[in-house]
Amino acid sequence: MYYSEDLIEEIRLRNDIVDVISGYVKLQRKGSSYFGLCPFHNEKSPSFSVSPDKQMYYCFGCGAGGNVFTFIMEYENYTFPEAVKFLADRAGIELPSQERNEQMRQQQDLKTQILNLNKQAANYYYYQLYTENGTQAMEYLKERGLSAETIKKFGLGFSNKYSDDLYRYLKKKGVSDEMLKQSGLMNVDERHGMYDKFWNRVIFPIQDIHGRVIGFGGRVMGDGKPKYLNSPETIVFDKSRNLYGLNVARTSRKRYFLLCEGYMDVISMHQAGFTNAVASLGTALTTQQASLIKRYVEEVILTYDSDEAGRKAALRAIPILKAAGITAKVLHMEPYKDPDECIKAEGAEKFQERIDKAQNSFLFEISVLEKNYQMSDPQSKTAFFREVAAKLMEFEQELERENYIEAIAVHYGVGFENLRKMVNQLAMKGYVPKTEEYRKERKVPEKEDGMKKSQRLLLTWLIEYPDLFETVKQYISPEDFTEELYCTVAEMLYEQQERGELNPAKIINYFNDPQQQRQVAELFNTTVLVETKESLEKAVKETIARVMENSLSHRTATLEPTDLAGLQKLVADKRKMQGLAKMTIHISDRR
Repeated sequence: MYYSEDLIEEIRLRNDIVDVISGYVKLQRKGSSYFGLCPFHNEKSPSFSVSPDKQMYYCFGCGAGGNVFTFIMEYENYTFPEAVKFLADRAGIELPSQERNEQMRQQQDLKTQILNLNKQAANYYYYQLYTENGTQAMEYLKERGLSAETIKKFGLGFSNKYSDDLYRYLKKKGVSDEMLKQSGLMNVDERHGMYDKFWNRVIFPIQDIHGRVIGFGGRVMGDGKPKYLNSPETIVFDKSRNLYGLNVARTSRKRYFLLCEGYMDVISMHQAGFTNAVASLGTALTTQQASLIKRYVEEVILTYDSDEAGRKAALRAIPILKAAGITAKVLHMEPYKDPDECIKAEGAEKFQERIDKAQNSFLFEISVLEKNYQMSDPQSKTAFFREVAAKLMEFEQELERENYIEAIAVHYGVGFENLRKMVNQLAMKGYVPKTEEYRKERKVPEKEDGMKKSQRLLLTWLIEYPDLFETVKQYISPEDFTEELYCTVAEMLYEQQERGELNPAKIINYFNDPQQQRQVAELFNTTVLVETKESLEKAVKETIARVMENSLSHRTATLEPTDLAGLQKLVADKRKMQGLAKMTIHISDRR
């Protein structure tokens, strides 16, 4: 951590979590908490809770949770230091110089310098577009129907036809050859020395989600090869982990992304009002890009070209999206080649209708599969349905599989029972469906561990009803929480209770891993349905007994024969447990 614990806590205290999250999510007060639609997954009924008392948020739908730092990191895709700076600036707190080792300092300095170089290059390319040298490029963009506003919005530019143009410009500014080499803006070889990576091309600046220029794409003017060219990977640019247009699309708040093939598709769609369009960067969709998409939406509509290459690209993307937990659909653009052509011909309203009618990805795969068979030939048609039956085996849930059997039977005019029988015959023969290269291993969700839930409930109640602590600590110590994470959290919680400084949001700062932060948030947001105060008091008493009994069993099983002190404590705790039956618990109103 770059900053002191006291400073982190001051920043957190000066940024009330309800105020911060209200800037992103519409919240409505219900009781002691605020509720809204979760920004981390699609939902129709609010399950996203923000507690001003705990200074924490938690979604009962997807499990996202944490404190104000966690929220900014998750929502803005910031690192922890970036979230600290964001919230410090918001609160008007000046941060001290970060204490970093030499290697970290050099790494950050290099990133800063390359980002600055990219910004200068983007400005230079943009300027060149409006000079006489950029006339051809400007005409090309106008022919594609782009407005001056759109050109400015995406910072489009032009790289001069002279291959040392940008090089000479940056050298005049005192930039070293070594820095230019690492920036990815230059090529270097023995024959030509150092020269511009991009020349005689329309330039598309590539921005990260924070709007920083991390790389460039270029389309050649004329017949040069390659037609499209991307920046090489650098310390700030990894094309497999970024998406063109994501910096704008992520703020559209649409429930889905429109995934395109290229820069112009994205730009044309944004100009037409479809600001949730993104594109992969000159390569097929990657698993990293799918994971990035999953942070913002759970549905993607593939708007690839309608030609054979576009269909193949869609077939490659579908299993990657499914493996990331994203629902995929496919938009049909026939008789048009791409989204740009389709929108120009039919208009935005008709294009939206095509989006609304996008085809289920599995049914799209079946329609492509059909092209390999002669459906007028009985033998070929039977072979087609045999392969369809094999694909239907990929659905593990019987209801989902039968829904697809019904959909295919209706579409192709075959008997539901006949197709179902073919699927069942494959299953009886022990057929194992093919596993796509990108499909994650499916795991059956583990049954809720009753003891884990009991321990989580106890930690939640200690937060919600602080008066319980004096009673609970007589029977339960942090060591009685047998899960390592639970024990660590209990130790910090007990220390806070002893000092009279209950602060669950501060506990989260102890953990650096976002997954652990979510787990800690869950520890403080575990619920059980009780209708009356008396029922709650009974549930607390029973939970204390379960946790204590589990601890005694665990310690008995692991006790060393020579551990006399441990044996004495075990005997004493067993006697103490016998007194639980007589214990009376009174719960006061929440703080």
